[in-house]
Formats: sequence, structure tokens, C-alpha cells
Amino acid sequence: MSLWKIAWRSIQQRTLASSLTALSMALGVALVVAVLVIYGVVQSSFTRAAHGYDLIVGAKGGKLQLVLNTVFHLSQPIENIPWSYYKEFQPGGRFASRVEFAIPYCLGDNYEGYRVVGTIPEMFSAVEYAPGKHYEFSAGENFKKDNYFDAVVGSVVARRTGLKVGDHFAPTHGISAEKDGHKHDEFHVVGILAPTGTPNDRAVFVNIEGFLLLDGHAKPVPKEEKPAATAPAPDGSHAGEHDHAHEKAHDEHAHGGEEGDHPPAAGEAQTAKQADDEHAHAEHSHADEHAHGDEHAHADEHAHHHDHDHDHGHHHHHHEPLPENQREVTAVLVKSTLVGGLSLPRTINKEQYAQAVFPVQEIQMLFKGLLGNFQMLLFGLALLVVIVSGISIMVSIYNSMNDRRNDIAVMRALGASRSTVMAIILLESILLAVGGGVAGVLIGHGLIAALDPIIEAQTGIRIGFLKFEWVELVLIPALVVLAAVVGYLPAVVAYRTDVAGALSERP
Repeated sequence: MSLWKIAWRSIQQRTLASSLTALSMALGVALVVAVLVIYGVVQSSFTRAAHGYDLIVGAKGGKLQLVLNTVFHLSQPIENIPWSYYKEFQPGGRFASRVEFAIPYCLGDNYEGYRVVGTIPEMFSAVEYAPGKHYEFSAGENFKKDNYFDAVVGSVVARRTGLKVGDHFAPTHGISAEKDGHKHDEFHVVGILAPTGTPNDRAVFVNIEGFLLLDGHAKPVPKEEKPAATAPAPDGSHAGEHDHAHEKAHDEHAHGGEEGDHPPAAGEAQTAKQADDEHAHAEHSHADEHAHGDEHAHADEHAHHHDHDHDHGHHHHHHEPLPENQREVTAVLVKSTLVGGLSLPRTINKEQYAQAVFPVQEIQMLFKGLLGNFQMLLFGLALLVVIVSGISIMVSIYNSMNDRRNDIAVMRALGASRSTVMAIILLESILLAVGGGVAGVLIGHGLIAALDPIIEAQTGIRIGFLKFEWVELVLIPALVVLAAVVGYLPAVVAYRTDVAGALSERP
């Protein structure tokens, strides 16, 4: 019989004590695995989340806060920057020669607790979410620039809320899921993003033009800056149908949006009665929808379609974009050129309105600082648990030595050498440690898989059962060394067993 079988038979003779000892080792190893894998995958995913652009431009303030609310949809958005500053990154602007693209971001709303982001279609056509990987759609397609009330939904949001292509939803004002929050106009879902493993899986992206036209999203403008009144638009629609909402925005927080080519102008013939009717239209009431007179009947018909006809073609084409002097953006995602990456941040940071932040640098500082120290603390505690489990193996085997003196004496009498007896005890310690370690790896990954829905809901990152870290390869060899160390004392006791004395004690 081999030494391994003898060691295994010895473990089987003490099934309860051996099982408890191996379980304590398994729990310690599971904790080590959970800390290593979760921290490693989250760090990698957080760093990758800012891929596709190298700068975030936003209002002066906390750099980390700007990264958290823009990249990870966490924390509170900081102040906005003027639309005119965003235009400096567009063709003809001061920074245009130093950037490849600039994507505006507008924040401030949510849908069932998930952030609603106002942006442009290039967010999904120009930006890579991973090296060489562009956004893809599991259903539907990207929204179009001219369809103001179209939306694209992240994979996590679609799965958890049940939204699908063709559905309509109304965002809630504010970033927290308040049931009594102010509901905005509805958006039409035209696309569902394929999973990316980034925080964008738990966000809702809407056309920035529609986002701006929502109540409270226009920048307050002094009355003397308002455009002069003109006649209604040639197509019969009210070019100034959102003026009432814009005036209301004087007392509310504002956000920015995409540049419009045709600013709205208030109709010269608009009366107080017409303004009241348009306000009623914004509240989805049509009690006075014919009060404008025959000359505006065509415009009223389009207004009616805006609220009740969800046909894709009618819902978007009868709105004028918000004027530039009422536009702001929360942030701009910038992909700079090789030269621009060196000079552009310094130029922006010297100016009054904005700051340029390197998101990857801020994430690395976060993980090396607070989170890195927290990981080391957890890792240290996990290692301590493993060491304590190793000591429990030593105690278990040592306590069994008194009962096994006769067995050892018989083995010696049958010709087994002292080194053979010592090897059997060491192998027994190694079997307990390695068996517990393998069980711990499985338990650890099972725990990660169980926590995966919670982690994904909070960060947009999927881990799963099969996510391994290379450090795990060191675990089993390390456990063998630990088992040899803790098994040495019982092995020495077995080595020194007095054969004659042990045999004479037998009844």
C-alpha cells in the first residue's frame, strides 16, 4: 500500500475532525479567492471603462467626482459648462485641431434609479468601449440626430426594467429613484446595447436634443437676452412652443445639449391665451387644443401627436432645438490627437470655465490609494484566517498522536522506518490542506457567482464563476508549504515514538 493511501485511511478514521479541519481551511481560502478576484476584476473593468477617450472636460471642481459621475454614473454631477465652450472642440473651434472627437454628456435625470445620459449618436459609433471594440446592439439600432426623443438602453437596464425596442418611458428629474419625482416627456426606445462589461450597461442614453427640451433643462437666460419675436414657422408649427418651459427654467437647475442650427423664435401673434394653451399642452391636457384659431390648426394637430401618437415618425420632427444661449453640458468626452494630448489639458486647466481630467490616472490613484489599502487589509485578514486554519490542522493531527502510538509502533515493528512514519504524517497534513484549499477555491468562485448580480447592478461589471486571477495559481503550492510546516511537529512526534513502550502498553 502506498504512503498516500495510508495517509488517506488515517484521515478517514477521523472523519469528523478531519472534515472540520479541512472546512476551516476551505473558508480561509475562499475569502482569499474572493478578495483577489473581485478586486482584480473590478480594477481592470474600472480602468477599461474609460477606454476610447483620454480626457474628460467638465466644470472646475473635484477631479475624481467628475470621473465617477461621468464614467461610472456614481456620485453627484458637478456644475455645467457653457455650450459655447463645448463648441471650441468642434470644427472651427480653438481646440478642433487637437482633438479627434468630442462627445457631450448631460446628466441630471434617472429612470428607475438608472442614470439617464443626454448625448449624441457618435457616442456609440466613434467611441470604443474596449481596445478594438465598438458598441454593438443586441436589438434595434443607434438613435438618429434628428429624432429628438429616441433612446438607447444599456443591457443591465433593459434586463432589470424590461424595456425593449419600441417601448416608451418617462425619465424622472434628479439622479435618485424618487417615486414622487417629476416625470418628464416620454422617450422612444430604438436600441438595446449588447453587454460590454462596463458601467454603461446600467445607463440609459437619450438624444441630447430631446434631453434639453425637457422641463427644467434649459439654462436660465436674462430677459434682455431673449430673441425677438417673429412670425410662426413656415410649416405652420409653433417655432416658440417651448418658450414657456424656457421661462420656467429661470428657477431650475439646467443642463446642456447638442448645437441646434435653427434657434426658436416666439410668434409675434402669440397672445396670453395661446401661451396658456401651450402650457396646458406641456401638461398633456388638450381641453383647449382648438383655441388658437384656424390659422394654427395644423400646429395643434402636431402637438397632439407629440403627446399621444407614439408613431416614430411623428414624435420627433416638430420640435425646434434649444437656442445656444440656453444650452450647457455636464461634461465632454475628448479623444485628443498625439500633440493635443500633451498640450490640451494644460490649456484647458488654465482657463476659467473648465478642467481637463485624465480618467485612467484618477482611477489608478483611487485604487492605489484608498481602495488599495482596503484590499491589503482584507487580503491580510484572509491570510490570517488561512494561517489559523493551518494551525488547526497541526493541532488536530497532534492531538490524534496519542491514540495512534500503537498504530505507529506496529508499523515500525513491521519494518517501516522512522522517515516513512514521518512522511505519512506530513502527507496527511498536505492532504487536509490541499483538499480544503481546492474546496475553498470552488466555494470562493461560487460566492463570487452568487454576488455577481449585486456587483453588476451597482457597477455594471460582470464577474461570474470562471473569472480567475493569476495569483490563484500560487495558492495550492503555498498551501503545500504551509501544510509541511504545520505538519512538521506531529511528524517529529511520530518519528520519536518509542516502539517498545507503545507495544507494551497494548492490552
